[in-house]
Amino acid sequence: MSSSYETVAVEAADGVARITLNRPDSLNGWTRQFGEELLAALDRAADDPAVRALVLTGAGRAFSVGADLKAGGEFDADGKPDVATRMRALYNPLIARVRTLPKPIVAAVNGPAAGIGCSLALACDLIVAAESSYFLLAFVNIGLTLDGGASATLPARLGHARAFELAMLGERLPAEKALEWGLINRVVADGELDAAVDALAAKLAAGPPGSYAATKQLINEQLYGDFAAQLEAETVLQQQRATSSDFREGVLAFMQKRPPAFTGA
Repeated sequence: MSSSYETVAVEAADGVARITLNRPDSLNGWTRQFGEELLAALDRAADDPAVRALVLTGAGRAFSVGADLKAGGEFDADGKPDVATRMRALYNPLIARVRTLPKPIVAAVNGPAAGIGCSLALACDLIVAAESSYFLLAFVNIGLTLDGGASATLPARLGHARAFELAMLGERLPAEKALEWGLINRVVADGELDAAVDALAAKLAAGPPGSYAATKQLINEQLYGDFAAQLEAETVLQQQRATSSDFREGVLAFMQKRPPAFTGA
């Protein structure tokens, strides 16, 4: 399984495909090309019989800080932000692929996991995090709402109280506290992340593929039986938020490195 991508790097050996989010200069921020290449890499790993487990990680200092706001977005004929088209065509299928791919997927969170970067980690089956990493559902900080399936995966992992706390306060959750809360599976020293994840992935690759696929299907049916509908609901509401004055203010405040002044418009 070779890689000819620009924004993701793929290595496969001994039954494990390691997919690295590879835009380190932007802290692995999401763009259309990034989404297209990550989805293509996931599809190839799913179809490759030699791949029995996957690892998702980030190059450089971050796992992924979410959408690359500096790269700009897409607009409709009236000049209004159009996030729904990209979500329906690309990001929702990508997250759904992670959640339904019939092979175990481990997120190796090597640094900040924010916005849809956090959502991507939460969509994986297992999460191993470096002790200096953190999780941040930053959508609320720029006037947006949850996407990337986080409105389903977050309460499934944490329950009502902590899901609302992370979603509405928009505060960083350090790796150790994320482990304490049950959001993730393991925390290891920064310098030991690769070795720990490699050992876990090797164990999964040596396990029974049919059992893993059936187990994932059963848990998905119990916890995420309406996942596609939830992704669509996120899309509709995120599009509403993307055309709001609060979103424009949130992005401007982010760029200007100042607190936003939300008005509810």
